Amino acid sequence: MSEKVWLITGASSGFGRALAQTALERGERVIVTARNISAIAEFAARWPKTAHIAELDVTLPDHIKTVVTDSLSIFGRIDVLVNNAGYGLLGSLEESSDDQIRRIFEVNFFGALNMIRELLPSFRAQKGGHVLNMSAAAAIANYPGFGIYGAAKCALEGMSESLAAEGRAFGLKVTIIEPGPFRTDFISRSLEKTSGNLSEYESSVGKFSKIIGGMDGKQPGDAVRAAHAILQVVASENAPMRLVLGKYAIAKLRRTLGQKESELKLWEEAGLSADGPAN
Repeated sequence: MSEKVWLITGASSGFGRALAQTALERGERVIVTARNISAIAEFAARWPKTAHIAELDVTLPDHIKTVVTDSLSIFGRIDVLVNNAGYGLLGSLEESSDDQIRRIFEVNFFGALNMIRELLPSFRAQKGGHVLNMSAAAAIANYPGFGIYGAAKCALEGMSESLAAEGRAFGLKVTIIEPGPFRTDFISRSLEKTSGNLSEYESSVGKFSKIIGGMDGKQPGDAVRAAHAILQVVASENAPMRLVLGKYAIAKLRRTLGQKESELKLWEEAGLSADGPAN
């Protein structure tokens, strides 16, 4: 089968939009979803035979069930699920409200989890599929002010690793996407901020907030180029567990791995001393 059927969440902008457009331009069939269906109407107009648009809020189980059921009825199968819907929270842990914390996890973790769970019976029946989970550089090593957002992405990555191990028996592939800074509207539109302003966090969270604000529109990453890299992964027989996108994220990963290795060597003897003979 040459062409694949994709289901992409959060496709109104950013990576989701670029990926939907790139896949359609290559002749793939795509279920393009967003909370605001008017923001994706052009896909159905431009690709009436290969694009299907649907309203989807990933925090609503009924939305998920309806979109999956309708998509399977229209196209017969779904080969690629892209969990792209998400947004960020910028602020200290202390100043993050319970509602903000729960909402971040509802969208970034539980939304993706429920999409996957709804599609797993179909993946099992067709003996294959590919799940792409959009993570973040914050899951490589986190920043001050991204404690909650990064935690949700770390949870997503941990779940993805188990999913890959569980789904291998029926041909399921799983890839975590770890992008660095890209020119999307994440900072301007999809980044919520806490209401607190404690002076004790000015040198950490405040500094990071200024850095984030200053780079909006100047990020080195290009979402369309990222989409081409993601399509390359989906077409590959040996898809990676992680696709790290952009020079910044690749350098960050190398630096983080080096720091972990150095720390392990320094404390390895103390760690090994915890083992002992079984009683």
